[in-house]
Amino acid sequence: MVQTIRIEAVARERAGKGAARATRRAGQVPGVIYGAKREATLIALDPRDLMKELQKGGWQSHLYEVAVQGGATERALMRDVQFHPVTDRPIHVDFQRLAPGQHIRVRVPVTFLNEGTSPGLKAGGVLNVVRREVEVYADPDAVPERFEIDLGAAEIGDTLRWSSIRDHFGTRPVIADRDFVVATVAPPTTEAPEAAASNLPPPPPEAIRQKAAAAQPAAGGGKGGAKAGGGKGGKK
Repeated sequence: MVQTIRIEAVARERAGKGAARATRRAGQVPGVIYGAKREATLIALDPRDLMKELQKGGWQSHLYEVAVQGGATERALMRDVQFHPVTDRPIHVDFQRLAPGQHIRVRVPVTFLNEGTSPGLKAGGVLNVVRREVEVYADPDAVPERFEIDLGAAEIGDTLRWSSIRDHFGTRPVIADRDFVVATVAPPTTEAPEAAASNLPPPPPEAIRQKAAAAQPAAGGGKGGAKAGGGKGGKK
C-alpha cells in the first residue's frame, strides 16, 4: 500500500510574490497546504528534503504528513511543483489537504509479470504499453504501490485491459465508461523490401567492370566513326 512520508516545514506569515521571493532568498522553498474546506496554510520547506522526494519518483501517489513547526501536522498529497526555467530547481510546491473519508485521485504505475514466458513475446511479438500508469480514485490509506498484469498466457494480438489487472485494491478508475486498454501484444515487425535490399553487400569489383564494359558503345561506331571516314582527306 501507499507509504506515508513525514516532511518538515515552517509556517510563513505573508502571501504574495514578494514574500515568496524573500523565502527563496533565505534558502527555502515556499509552499501552501489547501483543501478540506479550510483556510490555506502557507509554509516553507528545506529544498534538500523536497528534492529527496522528487528524485524518488511516484511522489504524486505518496501520502505526506507535513509537520508544520509550531502548528499542526497535516495529511496531504503533493499536487504540483513549479520549477525554475533555467536551473530546474523547485521554486514552489502545492499540497492538497485530505479530509477524513475523502477519496483521492492518484496515478498508480502498472507492472507486467512473466514477460519471459509469454507465448506471444517468445514468438517475436512486441509489448505495446498504452498506459504505464492508471489514474484511479482510492482511499488515502489504501492506495496501491502498483497494479500488476500477468503476461504468462498472452498471445500475439491479445489486448490487456483494466479488467486484466490482477487486483484493483478497491480503487475506481477515472475512465469509467469502458474497459480501457492498458497494453497490447503486437505482431513482430517485418523489414520493408527496399530496406532489405539496401542491406545487401556491394557487388564485387569484377562484376562492376563487366557491367561498365557492356554499357560502352562498340569501337568505331557513333559520331566518332563517321568523322574518321570523312573530312578533307576523302576529297583527295
